[in-house]
Amino acid sequence: MKIGFIFECGRDGADCQVCRHFLNRLEPGIEMVPRFMDDKKNLMENCGPVAAILAEGCERVVILWDLYPAWRERHIKPCRKEDRAKIFASLRSSRVPPGKVALVCIEEELDAWLLADIRALRHVFAVLKRPHPVGKLPQFKNPERIRNPKTRLTKFFNQELGAHRRYIDYQDAIRIAKAVPDFSRIRRSATFSRFAEKAAGREL
Repeated sequence: MKIGFIFECGRDGADCQVCRHFLNRLEPGIEMVPRFMDDKKNLMENCGPVAAILAEGCERVVILWDLYPAWRERHIKPCRKEDRAKIFASLRSSRVPPGKVALVCIEEELDAWLLADIRALRHVFAVLKRPHPVGKLPQFKNPERIRNPKTRLTKFFNQELGAHRRYIDYQDAIRIAKAVPDFSRIRRSATFSRFAEKAAGREL
């Protein structure tokens, strides 16, 4: 089975790497067919023509984006409802059958999934700083409420690996994702559970 994916990141960005890994674990028989829109604005406005092409050869198309774009403007608060309206407008203009498309909006960013199970982060740090012990890391019960998860991850990287070492999503996100031992904690993220359902047909 082929599932089309439309990402706001660039080719093989962190979002694609992490989603491909989790999709493989959720349902190994699914083939991901990814397309990259480079940024959120482009995805909102131009996903329709891309989805139309993917819909021809794929069982369904998943459009996945972060509620907050890569840059954050304090005076602008993003709105999921407005994002969806823009996407649906683009899909309608390209006559994409609505039943072929699923939307997954991640709040706030995909990096919040990586904070849902602190065991994975502890494992990564244990490998990177061996033989030194890993410090205290909090377990987040509701990863959807973590404000600016990239900044939170950078603070943990600074804490464990030194002030010079920041979190680099295209390098570190997949490393953390691969260390997630099971879905018992990451399923606390409502958007991850939606991803599992819409992309792999799995209810967690």
